[in-house]
Amino acid sequence: MSNSNAEKNKAIVLEAFETLFNKRDYKTAEKFWSPNYIQHSAHIEPGRDGLFNLVKAAPPSLKYEHGLILADGDHVIVHGRFSNIGLPVNWIAADVVRLKDGILVEHWDVIQDEATEQQSKSKAPMFGSAFPVYAKV
Repeated sequence: MSNSNAEKNKAIVLEAFETLFNKRDYKTAEKFWSPNYIQHSAHIEPGRDGLFNLVKAAPPSLKYEHGLILADGDHVIVHGRFSNIGLPVNWIAADVVRLKDGILVEHWDVIQDEATEQQSKSKAPMFGSAFPVYAKV
């Protein structure tokens, strides 16, 4: 795969994630996700509808931030943070997607709760250059 195809696939994934998770533009998001989308995540119901319904059920404050992104062939891996997800802590995720003809057709993920500075034995943040700030409850 040429470097330009890898860059194109990365741009598609980032635009797809921005459109769905941050803008919540479901109609536009349909152009990025195949109607036959295969979902391997244990947190999400099957198919494109399962993903879209998960986002629709999330708080309006949901935010996705991407970090490192890599592409190899038709696969793209993006390391990101899902914040304001309606849980006490953010999620840090490595999302792996497979594209076919510029459309997301398959997804796997690895998700873990984001550690605070007090919880981190390494004292390094799991995402970005700073630890999250959580409101005291």
